[in-house]
Amino acid sequence: MVSADSGPSLRECVNRLLASRISLEVILVDNASADGIPAAIERAHQSDVRLKVIYNHRNLGFGAAVNIGAKQAGGDALLVLNPDCLVQEDDLRRLLADLDASPKTGLIGAVVCDADGRPDPASWRRDPFFRRAANSLLGRVGEQVNMQREIPDELIEAEAVSGALMLLPRKLFMRLGGFDEDYFLHCEDLDLCRRVRNHGYRVLLDGHVRVVHGKGSSSRHRPVFVSRHKHRGMWLWFCKHDPAARNPLKACVVRMCIWIHFLAQIPGQLWRR
Repeated sequence: MVSADSGPSLRECVNRLLASRISLEVILVDNASADGIPAAIERAHQSDVRLKVIYNHRNLGFGAAVNIGAKQAGGDALLVLNPDCLVQEDDLRRLLADLDASPKTGLIGAVVCDADGRPDPASWRRDPFFRRAANSLLGRVGEQVNMQREIPDELIEAEAVSGALMLLPRKLFMRLGGFDEDYFLHCEDLDLCRRVRNHGYRVLLDGHVRVVHGKGSSSRHRPVFVSRHKHRGMWLWFCKHDPAARNPLKACVVRMCIWIHFLAQIPGQLWRR
C-alpha cells in the first residue's frame, strides 16, 4: 500500500489485512504524509512482525513507491491495494485461487464499489486508444474506454482493471520492472495491464469480488495537483502504446485536447474544494 495523507481509512484497511488468517505481510510505503497516521499505525502494531512501514522523505509518486515496497516483499503473490480499499479475507482467498488456477494468469482485479455498492466503471476497462478516448470524452456511439454494460458475476478476461486492487505473481511484477516510474500518479495501472498482456499473460476481473473503495482519500485536498498528473499520465500512455502517436497531426491534437481538458476542470475543482 502507498499512503500520502490518506486519512483515517488507512487504519481500517491495515487492520482488516492484519486480522486475516492468510499468511501475509503488509508493506506500507508512505510518501511524506503530514497527517501522522502511518507512524501511529506502526506504533499500534509494533509487536506484529507482519507489518513494515517504509518512509519516503518526499512524494515519489504511486508507481515508484509500490516498486520500493515490492522489493521488500517475500511472498509469491503481490497485492497492490489502495489505502481506502476495504477487502475481506474471503475476497483475498478467492483472488488467490483465481491466480493459482492457470499459469497464464498474469493479473487479477476486483470490482471496486462505492459505499452504496455501486461499481466504479473503471473496474472493467479497455486500452484508452485514441478513438475510444474520443468517444468517451464526447459521448459518441462506439467503443469507449470503460465497458458500457453491467459487470457479470463471474471471472472474465479484461484489457484493464482498476489499479485500486491488483493481484499478480511477484516474480512477474519484478520481471516486468514493476510500475513504469515515468507515471507519477494515474494511468500506471493501465500501462501495467498492457505490459502484462504484451508478455503473453491474461488480465482477469473477478466479478464475484466486490470491494468497497473510498476513492480519492489521498487526493481530495489537492485536486489540481492530482488532475495534472492524471492528464500527464494520459499523454504518456498515448505516446507509449497508441499507434496514433506516430501521426504528428493526431499527436498534436491529442496533446492539445488533454491539456485543454485539464485547464477546463480547474475552476470546478477549486470551487468544490
